[in-house]
Amino acid sequence: MEVELIAKELPINENIRSKELRVIGDNGEQIGVKSLQDALTLASSFELDLVLVSPNAQPPVARIMDYGKYRYELQKKEKEQRKNQKIVTVKEVRLSPSIEDHDYNTKLKQAIKFLEKGDKVKASIRFKGRAITHKDLGRDVLNDFIEDTQALATVESAPKMDGRSMFMILAPKNTEE
Repeated sequence: MEVELIAKELPINENIRSKELRVIGDNGEQIGVKSLQDALTLASSFELDLVLVSPNAQPPVARIMDYGKYRYELQKKEKEQRKNQKIVTVKEVRLSPSIEDHDYNTKLKQAIKFLEKGDKVKASIRFKGRAITHKDLGRDVLNDFIEDTQALATVESAPKMDGRSMFMILAPKNTEE
C-alpha cells in the first residue's frame, strides 16, 4: 500500500508547478535543466509522461517515463512483497497452577500441533483467589512446558506476571526469516 501511495503522490505532466526542472531521459541519461514547457514538449515527443520524482531538489528533478508502466511495476513489486510475507499467528494455551497430568498433556499436544504448523504459542496461567500467593507453582508448570517443547520451540518471552496472570511466548524453531 505504501508503494502505491507514493506513486499516486507524484505530480505528472500538467500537474507539475515548477518553472524549471532538471530532466532525466527515459534511459536514465541527464538531459539538463529545462523550462517546464520545454520538458513537457520533449516528453510528448517521445509519447511518454513527465513525472516529478524529486520535488525538493534545487532545481526539482523530473523524469521522462511511461507513468502507467511505472505504476504497474510498483504494484507488481508490492504484490510480490505481500506474497512472500509470512503471517504469524499467536495461539493461546491456558493452564492452571494445579493442573493434572492428563490435562497438562492434552494442552501440551495442542501446543505442539500449533508449533508444528508454524504458529507462536502463548502459554498462560490464570491465578484465581488465593492461588496468587503461590506464583512459584505456576512458574514451575511453565518451566515444565518449556522443557517439554524444547525440541520444537524457543522461548521468545520468559514467564512473567501481568496482573493475575503469568504468561510466556514460544516461537517455532524452524522459522525461515
